[in-house]
Amino acid sequence: MAGRSDSRNTGEPAPNAKGEAVVVGELTEATDLLVLGGGPGGYVAALKAADLGIQTTLVDENPMLGGVCLRVGCIPSKALLHVAHLVDAAREAGGKFGVTFAEPRIDLDKLRAFKQGVVERLCGGINTLATKRSVRVVQGRARFEDSKTVRVENSEVARIKFKNCIIATGSRPKRLPARLIPPDACLDSSGALELEDIPKSLLVIGGGYIGLELGQVYAGLGSKVTVIEMLDRILPGADEDLVRPLAAKLKKQFDAIHTSASIEGAQPTSRGVEVLFTKGGEKHKLVFDRVLQSVGRAPNTDNIGLENTKARVNDKGFIEVNEQRQTADKRIWAIGDVAGEPMLAHKASREAIVAAEAIAGHNVAFDPRAIPAVVYTSPELAWCGVTEAEAKAKNLDVKVGKFQWGASGRAIAMGKPEGVTKVIADAKTRRVLGVGICGEHAGDLIAEAVLAIEMGAEADDLAMTIHPHPATSETIMEAAESVFGKAIHAAK
Repeated sequence: MAGRSDSRNTGEPAPNAKGEAVVVGELTEATDLLVLGGGPGGYVAALKAADLGIQTTLVDENPMLGGVCLRVGCIPSKALLHVAHLVDAAREAGGKFGVTFAEPRIDLDKLRAFKQGVVERLCGGINTLATKRSVRVVQGRARFEDSKTVRVENSEVARIKFKNCIIATGSRPKRLPARLIPPDACLDSSGALELEDIPKSLLVIGGGYIGLELGQVYAGLGSKVTVIEMLDRILPGADEDLVRPLAAKLKKQFDAIHTSASIEGAQPTSRGVEVLFTKGGEKHKLVFDRVLQSVGRAPNTDNIGLENTKARVNDKGFIEVNEQRQTADKRIWAIGDVAGEPMLAHKASREAIVAAEAIAGHNVAFDPRAIPAVVYTSPELAWCGVTEAEAKAKNLDVKVGKFQWGASGRAIAMGKPEGVTKVIADAKTRRVLGVGICGEHAGDLIAEAVLAIEMGAEADDLAMTIHPHPATSETIMEAAESVFGKAIHAAK
């Protein structure tokens, strides 16, 4: 097997993350590149490095590569969202199109099997790619002993010596303090995707993209969903005008959305989970069958032995890196969620390619002009580059063009006129600085905007590009026309 040597150690116990002794194997291996983590950052780094001729070993605790995103995150949530959106569309069809369907019957076993089938197919494909590229995959948990060695727990391999190492250990859901909510009283995002049952009532703590996506999943399957958000509105990272069409839809789908509210405590009872929260100076007490915490994610930089290296971690728990994703320890690199915001899979994958190429000696840097963000609710939200709120905060001289989906032939024909597209451009150079979209399949449309920003395109370039008709992509063209003039299909 590539990278394996005949050296041995004693196989003595090593402490795991809980401080318990774990007996490991006796083999010591050596590799040119060691990748820690098999998610969309780690496995991409390993495959790219292998393509560049670098002997590569990848360590992950799970036998199936893909990481949190593929196994218990992005992919299974989108599979369930697809089903929830189908149910929602069927319910709306009678009022909009005169086509009435019977009330859906949910077969949880089949639904779980569908979700798991999607996950296993994609994970299996990644494992196959690793095998085809001769990437050595070791199952276990790695901890740094020093700047050139890791010890592997729960594995046949005791230690791995490396010339370079890429850390791609990802992140985990944050939790509110146990004094507020006992851990056994609530689910995190991974637990919610297990779909153990369909609760009659569900409280989602947190109005970010994960909470809202999972809220729509359960609402579509029949749960009465309530959201409690500490800030004054949901999705605070997106411009308010983009959020507005989604907020209107959620107001109909969800039982309630409480903003500017704070959790005071929760306790399991015989009736469910009793939750106490404060809003507007008043205390409220409600009981829910299930409670989902969705209050952000924390990087997995603790308990991996970074203190035994020269790599530095900032006060937010992120590893400090340069443009090539190299840490203060010249042998060690970091990508993905451990390397800072935004904590997105596609950002991790791009960083992975940069790090692998840098290790191979290429002159590269991670310097994107725009990283897209997508919320896969219905309607979807997507944005990239500078938001309008950021432009105002930075006192940038910009022009903003907007186009309402109520004037889009394609959106109206689909019965989805609730949406808006906007283009933000530099007032002097006319260059596109940012784009935001709320509407059906906004996540697919945003790629055109990312390319425009990366290429230094002007709003006029988007406006003069011939778009297919009828298509919702025309809203980008119309919004671009509106930046310095008037869209053809906008009212005078």
